[in-house]
Amino acid sequence: MRYFITGATGFIGRNLLERLVAREGDHTIHVLTRDGSEDKVAALADRLGAPDGTIVPVSGDLVKGRLGVDDATLARLAGGIDHVFHLAAVYDLTASAHDQHSANIEGTRHALEFAEAVDAGCFHHVSSIAVAGRFDGVFREDMFSEATDLDSNPYFRTKHESEKLVREFTATPTRIYRPAIVVGDSRTGEIDKIDGPYYFFKLIQRIRRTMPQWMPMVGVEGSPINMVPVDYVADALDHLAHAEGHDGKVFALVDPDPPTVGQAMNVFADAAHAPKFSLRFDPKMAAFIPKSARSALTSMPPVKRVVDNALDGAHLPREVLTYLRYPTSFDDRTTREALAGTGIAPPPLEDYAWRLWDYWERHLDPDLFKDYSLAGAIEGKRVMITGASAGIGREAALRVGEAGGIVLLVARTASKLEEVAAEIAELGGTAHVHAADLSSVDDIDRMAAEVIEVHGGVDILVNNAGRSIRRSVKLSYDRFHDYERTMELNYFGPVKLILALLPGMRERRFGHIINISSIGVQTNTPRFSAYIASKSALDSFSRAVASEVIGSNVHFTTIHMPLVRTAMIAPTRIYDAFPTKSPEEAGQMICDAMIRRPKRVATRLGTFGQLAYAVSPKTVDVLLHQAYKLFPDSTAAKGKQPEVAAGSGDAAADPTPAAPDTSDDGGEASDAEVSNEALAFAHIMRGVHW
Repeated sequence: MRYFITGATGFIGRNLLERLVAREGDHTIHVLTRDGSEDKVAALADRLGAPDGTIVPVSGDLVKGRLGVDDATLARLAGGIDHVFHLAAVYDLTASAHDQHSANIEGTRHALEFAEAVDAGCFHHVSSIAVAGRFDGVFREDMFSEATDLDSNPYFRTKHESEKLVREFTATPTRIYRPAIVVGDSRTGEIDKIDGPYYFFKLIQRIRRTMPQWMPMVGVEGSPINMVPVDYVADALDHLAHAEGHDGKVFALVDPDPPTVGQAMNVFADAAHAPKFSLRFDPKMAAFIPKSARSALTSMPPVKRVVDNALDGAHLPREVLTYLRYPTSFDDRTTREALAGTGIAPPPLEDYAWRLWDYWERHLDPDLFKDYSLAGAIEGKRVMITGASAGIGREAALRVGEAGGIVLLVARTASKLEEVAAEIAELGGTAHVHAADLSSVDDIDRMAAEVIEVHGGVDILVNNAGRSIRRSVKLSYDRFHDYERTMELNYFGPVKLILALLPGMRERRFGHIINISSIGVQTNTPRFSAYIASKSALDSFSRAVASEVIGSNVHFTTIHMPLVRTAMIAPTRIYDAFPTKSPEEAGQMICDAMIRRPKRVATRLGTFGQLAYAVSPKTVDVLLHQAYKLFPDSTAAKGKQPEVAAGSGDAAADPTPAAPDTSDDGGEASDAEVSNEALAFAHIMRGVHW
C-alpha cells in the first residue's frame, strides 16, 4: 500500500501512523512535512521503528493550494497513492476563528486538490462530532444538514464546512470519520495537549489538596460528554479505511453510552483520590426561564465578568460551558456494524481514567512548567514582615533573605531585629530594620512613611505580628481591655499598615498582602474569643478589599495557621504535650504563599471545621463545649501569675492578672492535670489550639 498523510505528527496522526507501519507487507507512507520539520518526522520514524524508506517526507504546507506540493512531486506521486488520510486540523474549542478557518476549511480544500491531482484511490477525512453543532437530539451518521447553532462556536462551523467540502467532492471516493473528544491512550494515558475533560483536572487537583477524600462535594450534572481514547480512534481508522465496501460512508467514532459531565468528574476524582461530587445540580433546572431572558442575563457585562472570574479561579476556559448544556447525542450503528467481530470498541471510562490522570499529572500539569521556587517569586522584591524578631516571622525572614528578597524587618525591639538582619547577611541576603510599635497607629504611620521614603514602597506585606489571649469568657467579665488590646495589634495595626502601603501597590500594579490568621477562625475554638474576633475582623476586611483591588493586580492571602510552638503558646502548659508545627514549618507556609499567591491557606481539619459549622452550627457548639470541659484554663488565666502574650514578635507581659476563678463549671482540671482523654482529643484534632 502507498499512503499520504497530513497531520502525521499530530496526536491522532502518529497513532494511525504507528498502525500503518505495523501492517504486514512493504508500505510507503508519504507524510506532508513543512520545511524545517524533517527532523521531527525522522524522529517519529525512529520511535516507531519504521524500516528505512517506509516513511517519506513530502515538502508542503497545509495553507497552500494542492498542499504546496511542487509539480515534480505531484507528477511522481500521480496514480501511486492508494489512500490519502487528511488529519491535519485544529482540534481545539479555544483556538481563534482565523486559525480554525485556515486549518480546517482551507486545509481540507487544499488536501482535496492534492488528492485529485495525484488521482488517489480514496480520500479519508477525519472530521468531528462538532459538525452537528448543537443539534437537539440524536445525530445519526447519515445526518449533516440538520446541524444547528453552528455559529455558537467557530469550531462547529469550520468542521461542518470542511466536511461539506468532502461530501461534495466527486473526483475521488471518500470516507468520513467523526471522532468524539479524543483523550489519551487507554493503555498508557499518553496525550500531547489539554482539551475537553482535561480542563477539569486542575480543579479536581485543587480540591484534592484542600479537602479529604471522604468529603462530599457539590457540583453540576451537565449533559453527556462523549469521549473516546486515541487508541480506539486509530484502531478504528486503520480497520475501516482498509475494509471493502465502505466508500461514501460516515463513521461516528463515539462512546455509545457516554457519562454526564458530573459522572465523568467523579470518575476522574476517584482516579485522583479526590473528593467526589455527591450532590450535582443539573443546568436544565434553569430551562423554565425563557431563552431570551437567559441570553439577555448572560450577556450583561457584570454577569460575564463574574462568570469569567469564577472560571479563571478554577483554571477553566469559558468554552467548557459548552459541555454543561450540550444537547446532542450520537448514533454509531454504522460504525459498530463495520467493526463487528474485530474487538475494536471504546472501553468504559472507568477502566482507563486513572491512566489519563496519571499521565496528565506527571507530564501535562501546567504547574510542572512554572517556576515555583521562592527565588523566582520574590528575588529583588521588597518584603515587609512584621513580628520578624522571633518565631514564625524570623523563620520566614531568613528564608526570604536567602532567596534574594529585600527583607524589611518590623517589630518593637530594634536590637532583636538587628540580630535577625545579621543572620540574613550571613546567608548572603539583604535586610533592613524598621522598629515600630504595631499597636500604635501613630508609630505605624511614622514607620510606613520611613519605608516609603527609603525603599520606595513594599511589594509583599506579611502581617505576622499578633497577640493571643487564652481565657474563658467567665474570667473576662471585667477584662474588656483584653479585647481592646487584641484588636489594636491584630486588627487595627495591620489595617493601618495596609492602608499606608496599598496605594503604592496599586500604582505599581503589583502587590501581595499575606495575613497570618488562625485555625481558630475556622473552628471557633473556646477560650479564644478575643483572639479569634480580632483575626476574623482582619479576614473580613481583607475579603472585602480584595475584590476592589484585584483589578490592580494586588492579591490577598489569608493563612489559617494551626498551632505553632512559639513563645506565644508558652504560658499554656498543656500545650507542652500537644502536637504542633515548628516555627520552621510555619515559616515555610508563608514562603509557599508568596510563591503561589493563593486566596487561602488552611489545613483540611480547619476547612472541615468551617464547613461543619456552616452546615450544623448547633452540633458543633455541643462538640466544642465538650472540648471546653476537657481542657482547663491556664494558671495565668486564673490570675495566679502574670500572663505572657506575644506582640509584635516580642514577648509582652500582661500586668493585670485575672481575678481568681471561684465559679463552678463542670469541675475543670488544672493545667497540670491534663487527662488522657484530652490528650487523645488534641492528637485527633491536630493543630487546633484548645
